[in-house]
Amino acid sequence: MEQMEQMEQMEQMEQIYHATTPEEHGRRRELAPRIHDAFTAFGRAVFTDAALDEKTKQLIAVAVAHTTQCPYCIDGHTKLAVRKGAKAEEVMEAIWVAAEMRAGGAYAHSTLAMSALAHEGQ
Repeated sequence: MEQMEQMEQMEQMEQIYHATTPEEHGRRRELAPRIHDAFTAFGRAVFTDAALDEKTKQLIAVAVAHTTQCPYCIDGHTKLAVRKGAKAEEVMEAIWVAAEMRAGGAYAHSTLAMSALAHEGQ
């Protein structure tokens, strides 16, 4: 039963987050070609080996994608990280870093609530 529920959830997600069709991709470029081309070039430049190798950059992207909760980015950058040599354990550790940073941000911002409580005499 659990496997059927997972498959149903995946089908629902695919309805919301469908794969980009060639027509959609073309239309995005058609509507803003100069910006589209600049964005594509920017992405290529960012992920080129430099001070950080591409595998490391892809692992960073996996972590950031989990923080921004972008399903397309999670899928794409996970696959690219693996193609660049990342092991499953490295991908999972990157995800845990993202989880800690997200949780850490919530904890760090608790000082705002503490200040508001103090202001209210609590």
